Amino acid sequence: MPLALLPRGAKVAVLRAALLAGCGLALAGCDTLDSLNPFADPKYKPEVVPDVPADKLYSQGLAKLEDRDFDAANKKFDDLDKQYAYSDWSRKAVLMTAYSNYEGGKYEDAITASRRYLQRHPASKDAAYAQYLLAMSHYKQIPDVTRDQDRSERALAALNELVQRYPTSEYATDAKAKIQITRDQLAGKEMEIGRYYLERRNFPAAINRFRDVVSKYQTTRHAEEALERLAEAYMALGIVAEAQTAAAVLGHNFPDSPWYKDAYALLQNGGVEPREEKSSWISKTFKDVMGIPRTAQAQ
Repeated sequence: MPLALLPRGAKVAVLRAALLAGCGLALAGCDTLDSLNPFADPKYKPEVVPDVPADKLYSQGLAKLEDRDFDAANKKFDDLDKQYAYSDWSRKAVLMTAYSNYEGGKYEDAITASRRYLQRHPASKDAAYAQYLLAMSHYKQIPDVTRDQDRSERALAALNELVQRYPTSEYATDAKAKIQITRDQLAGKEMEIGRYYLERRNFPAAINRFRDVVSKYQTTRHAEEALERLAEAYMALGIVAEAQTAAAVLGHNFPDSPWYKDAYALLQNGGVEPREEKSSWISKTFKDVMGIPRTAQAQ
C-alpha cells in the first residue's frame, strides 16, 4: 500500500524501519571501505622522514666522498638539493654532485650536473669550476686517434669556453694546456685519414685532410708531416708549384726537421727545388709556430 494511504502510526513505524535499515547499510559500507583502506589497519604506522639539518647532510656527503663511496655521497647531496631547494645549500649540493660523479668516473652524470649548475647559477663564484668539471668530463672520454673524435670536439669546445668566459680563473692555465693536447689529437686523426688516402693514391682526398691540419692545427706537432705529405700529394698530381711551396714553408719554419729533408729529397728527385709561391693557399694560411711571420724568417 502506498505510504500516503497508511495510518499515521503505521507511517512512523515504516519510516523508523527504513531509517534503521539505511544506517545498517551505511555502517556495512563503512566496514567495507575500511577493509580497503590501508591506513585503517591499527598496525599501520606512517613513515616519518626526520628533517636532517642542511649542514649535517652536507657533512655526511663530504664524509662519503672521503671514503670514496661516490654513490652514497651522491645520495646525500641529492637529498640536500631536494630538501633545501632554491637555497644556497642546494647550489652547493649540485656542484658537489658534479664533483662526486666526476671522481667516480660517471662522466655523463657529471656533465649533466655541471650543466644544471651553470644553468641555475651562471654568475656564481664557482661557475668557473663547474665549467672546468664539464670540460674535464669530456676530456677524460677522449678516445684513441683511431676512433671517432666527437668527444675530442666536445672537450675542445668546453675548454675553449672555459678560457673565454673565465680567463682569469685558476683553471684557465690547465685548460689552455689541455686545449693544445686536444688539438693535437684532432690533428692526429686528420693525419691518419690523410695517410690512408695517400696510400691508396686518392691524392685529392689526402690533400683535403692535410690542408685541414695546416689550416686549423698548425701549432701542433703534426704540422711538419702535413706539409711534407702535401708536397708528396701535389707532386704525384703534377701540381709542382704547390709542392715546391709546401716544401719551402716547411723549410722556413722547421729547417732541422726530418720531414723537410724528405720533402727536399722528393723535389730533387723530380728535378725541382723548394720555392715559395706567394699566391699559394699554403703561403697565405701558414703561420710560424712561435708567432713570427714566415716572410720575416725567410729574409
